[in-house]
Amino acid sequence: MSDHPTEQEVLGYADELKNWGRWGSDDELGTMNFLTDEKTARAAALVRTGKRVTCGRPIEFGPTTEAAIPPIRFMISSGEGAAATGRSDALDFFGLAYHGMTITHIDGICHAFWNGLMYNGRPASLVTTREGAKAGAIELLRDGIIGRGVLLDMPRLLGTEWMEPGQGVLPAHLEAAEKAEGVHVEEGDILLIRTGNYKRRLTLGPLGDGGPGPHVALLPWIRERGVALLGSDTPNDVLPHPYPNIEWPMHCIGIVAMGLWLMDNANLEEISTTCAELSRWEFLLSVSPLRLQGGTGSPVNPIAVF
Repeated sequence: MSDHPTEQEVLGYADELKNWGRWGSDDELGTMNFLTDEKTARAAALVRTGKRVTCGRPIEFGPTTEAAIPPIRFMISSGEGAAATGRSDALDFFGLAYHGMTITHIDGICHAFWNGLMYNGRPASLVTTREGAKAGAIELLRDGIIGRGVLLDMPRLLGTEWMEPGQGVLPAHLEAAEKAEGVHVEEGDILLIRTGNYKRRLTLGPLGDGGPGPHVALLPWIRERGVALLGSDTPNDVLPHPYPNIEWPMHCIGIVAMGLWLMDNANLEEISTTCAELSRWEFLLSVSPLRLQGGTGSPVNPIAVF
């Protein structure tokens, strides 16, 4: 395992880290197979106070430098036309291009392709213009993701407000954070990596100069630990891309080769504060994607319970 793999080594991960066939030739769940009913039951025992903390960002309307297609809202009816007596109501329509750098969302296992294939060797053509995803769709997670969440807080470890654009989170960072927090990432866990990227955005405003993120060097470590879901306060890749011949390597290799589920653009600010106050870096985490038939992902509002 190299903290700074060469591009050739990274390209080799596409074969070396494959989970194709690991859970059968028909498997579409990938690393979510690690999150068993037993793991969920054990995670439920972490709840002591009932304190709940969101890990989702508010959905903002209007254009920003980070959203080529910003969310749209159309008021079908509003209180401005409410009757003086009797019943009235407010109705609205929302449209979201949730993949990107602003909305907290989970990528479906069908979201990324490499060499024309998706996870477990299925052809990319199974994601169609007419019907959406006919394999690997987000509805695979219709029963929700409920398990042990572990927060590894990089700014706290490094003594900074946030990590800088282009700075990658490496295996040595994760292991140092584990030691500092007194936790150990285990099979079936939901791993949350805070870089402070969302705090940087809240402080400096919408930015278009790249960002920090989990480095592709983490993938052997993640596979070895058996992480079920990786989430961070970034799009889960270092920007600018460090390797010219494979953009979005955490997606292309993590999703396609490993079947790794990714949660992008989380808000890890409030949970960072809560973890520090309670000196607890593990918690029950509930993530419930929408049942979007044929969807390549879903916006989510993850909830941590302490």
